[in-house]
Amino acid sequence: MKYKRIMLKLSGEVLCGKTGFGIDKPALYDVAREIKEVSKLGIEMAIVVGGGNIWRYRDTVDTGIERSVSDAMGMLSTIMNSVALQSALEALGIRSRVLSAINVPQLAEPFIRRRAMRHLEKKRVVVCAGGTGNPYFTTDSAAALRALELSCDVLLKATNVEGIYDKDPHKFKNAKRFNELTYAQALEQHLDVMDQAAFSLCQDKNLPIVVFNFFKKGSLRRAARGEKIGTLVHR
Repeated sequence: MKYKRIMLKLSGEVLCGKTGFGIDKPALYDVAREIKEVSKLGIEMAIVVGGGNIWRYRDTVDTGIERSVSDAMGMLSTIMNSVALQSALEALGIRSRVLSAINVPQLAEPFIRRRAMRHLEKKRVVVCAGGTGNPYFTTDSAAALRALELSCDVLLKATNVEGIYDKDPHKFKNAKRFNELTYAQALEQHLDVMDQAAFSLCQDKNLPIVVFNFFKKGSLRRAARGEKIGTLVHR
């Protein structure tokens, strides 16, 4: 295998299916089965799940809830998603652990780097919840941070399009997909597939990013094996 240890960044929306909100059981188990395929290859796997299917600041700004409080609610949403994903994985026979940046001992272990590393070495899927534990940081930044802390070989960013485009392919039929990009190009062109802080973190430590369409069956397995898929961002 090209990669021994990977970080998978999932949006919360992958868990809500066609319902548009919350956690949809068929969608949840579809995600879990894709992860199981990779785990069975012997690849060590860490995951960060967003919380946008339940709460996200930019979608709820009109509530008047202060940004730091709203971000804390979003972090709690990621814990809900992570615990649900763990339950689905365990139901499929995949050993997993949820480690949270926010202290919720009844639901998850605290995120301690050495503990997370030990779980990975034991071939358990590690789901990193609670974002970074701080407001004003997205779960993209959390995925980049945890990937570096856990010595992952690559960050796999799951999306609903084939990679990174010069403009929104859902709106523009002539949108051009990039096969490869440098970190500098991604930052300079303000490509919004990940936030600037996440790109900068990966650039600083030369952690490659692969952006791919998660909804194509088998695409996660292909990305995890290091096959050419989506868009590769590197130095």
